[in-house]
Parts: sequence; C-alpha cells; structure tokens
Amino acid sequence: MAASETVTLVLGEDSLLPENAADVEDLVRLLRGHIAQLGARTAPGIPALLRAQRLCSDSIPEDNVPSRVYLVRLAEATQELMAYVERVGPGPISVKGGRRWPRPTVNMGRGAVFALALACLVFATSMPRT
Repeated sequence: MAASETVTLVLGEDSLLPENAADVEDLVRLLRGHIAQLGARTAPGIPALLRAQRLCSDSIPEDNVPSRVYLVRLAEATQELMAYVERVGPGPISVKGGRRWPRPTVNMGRGAVFALALACLVFATSMPRT
C-alpha cells in the first residue's frame, strides 16, 4: 500500500516532480526501501527485481534533470516489481543470513529440567532445619 502511494507521488498524472534535491533524496530513499521489502517477497533472479536492484545500487545524479529522470526510472521499476508481486503473489520471506534462535531439541529440554531440579535441590539443602 505504501509503495503504491510513493509511486503515485512520482508517476501520478497530477503530481509534480520535487523541486529540491532533499525531496528527491527522500523519495529515492522511500523507493529503495519499498524495493527491498518487495525483493524479500520475490524469488531471486526475477528480471524486474534485478533491474530494480541495479537501479538501487546506482548513486543519485547531482544535476537537476538527471536526478529527476533517475527518480522516475526508480519509481517505474518499483511499479513493475509491485505488479509482479500482485500477479504471482508474495512468496514467503526467508531469512537465510540472519540470526535465528536454534530450535530446541529434546535433550535441551531435559537439560533445562535437570538444571531446574538441581537448583531446587541446592536451595532446599541450604535452608536451616528447625
């Protein structure tokens, strides 16, 4: 939803292109974020994703007109990627390189119960007898 709103800001018929470089940088940052989110929901190697990622890796041109052209091309690539995700459907978001907690095994559960029992035993023996 947010990606389509950002694309409409850039490509909409009634929308005006940003006047200063800070606005261009903000819109480029938003579009790059949308591409990253959409890219996580698509299979790697899709031509629309590769094109969008290639545009994201480029730097923003310094001049007025080339920076606006870059912004429009980035919005078009985002729109193309959104159309692909809508057509094919979002895939599962997989975390391959991220940190994940290891799945507990039966032995880990047994070890936790043993440690708890040992702690209870040590606590019970440390209490004074009356």
